Amino acid sequence: MSTSRRRLFGTALGGAAGAAVGRPAATPARAASWQLKWSPSASRDGLGAFETVEDDRADSHPAGHPHIRATGDNWRFDMHTVDRDTSADRQRQEVTGLRTSGSSYLKWTAGQTWRITYSMYIPGSLKATTTFTHIMQMKQPGNGTSPIVVQSLRRDGGGKQTIELKLVDDDILVGRADLDPLHDKWTDVDFRIKVGNGSAGSVRWILKSGSTTVIDKSRTGVDTFLADRVRPKWGIYRSLGDTSGSLQDTYLLLTDLRGYQLV
Repeated sequence: MSTSRRRLFGTALGGAAGAAVGRPAATPARAASWQLKWSPSASRDGLGAFETVEDDRADSHPAGHPHIRATGDNWRFDMHTVDRDTSADRQRQEVTGLRTSGSSYLKWTAGQTWRITYSMYIPGSLKATTTFTHIMQMKQPGNGTSPIVVQSLRRDGGGKQTIELKLVDDDILVGRADLDPLHDKWTDVDFRIKVGNGSAGSVRWILKSGSTTVIDKSRTGVDTFLADRVRPKWGIYRSLGDTSGSLQDTYLLLTDLRGYQLV
């Protein structure tokens, strides 16, 4: 992501000249750095770590409640084939936002740059599909708003299982990697976004498996803002229109969620 930088030119002679007319010597500019703004714990904060919880919004499967819960140090999202969202052609068990305490939560607005890191466990039962299976989204809050960025499990044209990051509005594929090697193990995610309208935005997406970098892709000059603010979402959000026979009871685990702002 691009960050404008200023170079300060100063010499002892220049500093002395400034002092001679009563101006203090210039203070060197401090470089921008990532500052930790959000560091919840599943065991301590539970679902209170998030701004909202969308657990079976249509009450389609009461016997499966809760579909979203904290278990030990992990947040767990269960999805059953009988689960339905308020739109009956899809399923959704998701959490949104970064709650810091009580009624306070972080707001990502235009011009800001944010970074999210966490680890995810994708079991072999959570498969890529021919339609959409999103496991992370960046959205404008509000009903009916379109996603801005999605991290998805999708089958390519040949039926191969992949994990990808895409900018939705302009249908820009940021990157794609094989999903099979990531099944049944922990994968580290590092996602960065500069919130910007038109061509003022940027994203970077890094996946690591142990010490191996699976993918590290960036896009600059892209649109990452609709209106109001950007809010992250995690969980399982998938279409029932899959034609590969990949839908089955499954789950997703997340841990070590952290949120940083570039300041």
